[in-house]
Amino acid sequence: MAIKITDECINCGACEPECPNNAIYEGGVEWAFADGTTVRGEVIMMDGTAVDAEQRMAPLAVDTYYISPNKCTECQGFHEEPQCAAVCPVDCCVPDEMYQETIEELLAKKDKLHV
Repeated sequence: MAIKITDECINCGACEPECPNNAIYEGGVEWAFADGTTVRGEVIMMDGTAVDAEQRMAPLAVDTYYISPNKCTECQGFHEEPQCAAVCPVDCCVPDEMYQETIEELLAKKDKLHV
């Protein structure tokens, strides 16, 4: 499953540079699949919606950092544990129960983000 950032976030920003998929954004900042990945052209989101990889998407949080579940792979294929959770000083990077994914699904997502 993807990782989420809870309301306990203190906006320190330690998590953002650690993400190998560039899935972490500062609150209020729009995100795109193309940010920090090799994805270009049409991408299918987790909900089945097709979007252009360059299309800017609405921020998922305004007041705190957030993680796009469409780009989060829990660092599968890069690290042994989610790096955001490893560096978070207040332990607010936790599994997001809304997005249940197997390791195989997370690795497939990683392969799509980094062709």
